[in-house]
Amino acid sequence: MSILERLLGASPEPSDTYSADTESVRRIVARLEALDPARARFIAAFAYILGRVANADLDISADESRSMEDLVRERGGLPEDQALLVVEIAKSQNRLFGGTENFLVTREFSEIASRQERLDLLDCVFAVSAADGSISVVEEEQARRIASELGLSHRQYVETRARYSAHRDVMKGFHDRSSRSEEG
Repeated sequence: MSILERLLGASPEPSDTYSADTESVRRIVARLEALDPARARFIAAFAYILGRVANADLDISADESRSMEDLVRERGGLPEDQALLVVEIAKSQNRLFGGTENFLVTREFSEIASRQERLDLLDCVFAVSAADGSISVVEEEQARRIASELGLSHRQYVETRARYSAHRDVMKGFHDRSSRSEEG
């Protein structure tokens, strides 16, 4: 692959290593060449899924982007500049191919991640959704789909979601009414 192709983000030629990868994962992995290929695939899929929930309402806020960057840096063990690049590619790929690759990337992550890593990802999905102070109904539905595609149980989904109840749009009216009734 030429330098121009790399700068323009052209995908590497398919190989045995990348044969199961989606286009979105391949583009991010190409940017993480210094890492072990399996680790790069894991980080690429992780970042893409975070972008999936951030873009669920068709608007990725600055707070959601910062949350994604922090999570990719912390969980992926990447330096800040590399985490920023991975997140930007993940967001861009999600905007371009989200409708067609969401399930494929999530299924791929499910195949390469342990049960605990899948649970941790679900927690990160809710953290990104809550980063702007509000988890919309659309984001919550996307998180539910992600949990299902990761092979997590409904109970695991509900337990994770419960930690973010104060940010859920559907619960805000309930919390407001509860506060008023306690004051009165």
